[in-house]
Amino acid sequence: MNLEEKIRMFPTSPGVYLMRDAGGEIIYVGKARSLRQRVRSYFNASGDSRYHIKFLMAKVVDIDVVLTDTEKEALLLENTLIKQHHPRYNMSLKDDKTYFSLRIDPHEEFARFTVVRKRPRDGARYFGPYSSGVAAREVLRQMIRIFPLRHYPLAACMSRKRPCLYHQIGQCSAPCHGLITRESYAVLVDGAMLFLEGKGRQLMAEFKRRMIDASERMLYEEAAHWRNLLRSIETTVEKQKVVLHGGDSDVVGFYRDGKRIELALLFIRAGVLIGSRLFPVSWELDDATAISAFLKQYYTDSIFIPEEILLPLDIEDKAALAELFGELKGSKVSIILPQRGTKRELVDLAGKNALSACRERDEKKASAEAVLTALFDRLQLARIPQRMECYDISTIQGRFSVGSCVVFTSGTADRGNYRHYRIKTVDGQDDFAMLREVFLRRFSVDTREKSALPDLVVVDGGIGQLNAVLEVIAELGLTGCFDVVSLAKSRVRHDAAATAVLKSDERVFIPGRKNPVVLRQNSAPLLLLTAIRDEAHRFAIGYHRKLRGKEGLVSGVEMIPGIGPKRRSALLKHFGSLRSLKEATVEEILAVPGMNRTTAEAVRKGLHSD
Repeated sequence: MNLEEKIRMFPTSPGVYLMRDAGGEIIYVGKARSLRQRVRSYFNASGDSRYHIKFLMAKVVDIDVVLTDTEKEALLLENTLIKQHHPRYNMSLKDDKTYFSLRIDPHEEFARFTVVRKRPRDGARYFGPYSSGVAAREVLRQMIRIFPLRHYPLAACMSRKRPCLYHQIGQCSAPCHGLITRESYAVLVDGAMLFLEGKGRQLMAEFKRRMIDASERMLYEEAAHWRNLLRSIETTVEKQKVVLHGGDSDVVGFYRDGKRIELALLFIRAGVLIGSRLFPVSWELDDATAISAFLKQYYTDSIFIPEEILLPLDIEDKAALAELFGELKGSKVSIILPQRGTKRELVDLAGKNALSACRERDEKKASAEAVLTALFDRLQLARIPQRMECYDISTIQGRFSVGSCVVFTSGTADRGNYRHYRIKTVDGQDDFAMLREVFLRRFSVDTREKSALPDLVVVDGGIGQLNAVLEVIAELGLTGCFDVVSLAKSRVRHDAAATAVLKSDERVFIPGRKNPVVLRQNSAPLLLLTAIRDEAHRFAIGYHRKLRGKEGLVSGVEMIPGIGPKRRSALLKHFGSLRSLKEATVEEILAVPGMNRTTAEAVRKGLHSD
């Protein structure tokens, strides 16, 4: 039976279709209200508007279908299968950067906010997203000034003899020392959540009511407390511009450049525009299908779903998506294609954001290429350094010695490929031997098969470090497979007569040249080299400190009678550092698996015997 005959036998009921190539691999998953009609439309397509579909169909040799009872079930199944198989021609939704959220669990005792990356469905409340950890922490810092919630884990707070410094400067209400009731603290938590939801005006009305009520009952200190909170919130709310009257909305913006699509989301909460988010994707099918695929992936991944979603294009499965999102949210969700008025203006604004982001990304790419080309010319490299690796060693008198490898791809940090190495074969302070061990491990035959070779290797150090690395590279038979340079830090010149501190230039040593290359101060190529060198140093220091912290905990616990390897390991895993263990109460130590009260008391006594 050929493919056309197979399609004629497809049912007209809802379901999911899986397109396979000649190798049997699933290359596209879609859903349909009528499977036969939908799949037929791919083969009947004609004209330039269906060019991308023709491109896909040229590779399809077989199609399987899975029936469902309703179109909504087909949506859910389609989303599950896409996440399971990652088909080439389905949308792979990735943000333009890592986003952060603020998390709070209102059911926790004296709840507090934390900055997190993931948003699991764990019953907690999440606010955001924010474009960086710095942005999220700044929002948290400003909010804590208005709502003085606790900053630290409750166990650490309770172990203190007096309230922390934040309480003394008015940014913590000190619930750990009974300086605020549970009821009053819960009011602060509720107020903070309303504030982050953009419902500042609703919050102002509630706090004004509480202020008047306290004043009428002649509780003037309490009334002054609500007055101060009210003034702080008024200052913030006055700066917010209302763009819509009503509830919460997300506005989808769209821009296409060939196979590239830029999607922008504007977040409107309680009528106020509070932020945006960008999604660059590669897509070879039509625009409406792209927006539908985006909505399915984005809003079914533990994301806050607003009451209203505004679209730039009409989509076929709008009603089914609205029904699905309504069930996930627990209340009605509307998906609208506005034609005029303020909502249409917001959709156009989101589209301008998408266009601007696409152009900005192109400019950054062109700028990065120019810097890499300049580096290629200035250092006389054999190839343009699209993939750069930098290595650094961190040690203190030969103890806790570690090596780090950081990777920059196209001039940008590629943190997923960072690696650190704990030095195993070198005793004492011998940086050359440590570099040798790191390079033997990184460029061994087994590792080479798993990880691509770099275009350029940068070593932190001078001519000695460079020669040591070149010896290892030659020993491994990799000479000429990639470029190697070393970057020596600038040093302070000692001149008693000088009126200012003088520093030498950063120097780049390259093979076969005695004198270093001195790049122009603050030039883009030098800034890129110093950035990757500093990142390698930061990464090495972080791992080095982690090992020292673990060693401190192990050595501190080893001195306590009755603590063997299993209990020591359990304490290490639970508390993470000696300081945290010292601050723990007997009850908290008792909560560690394998501990009994006698041993827990012995641990606390042993750590505080000084």
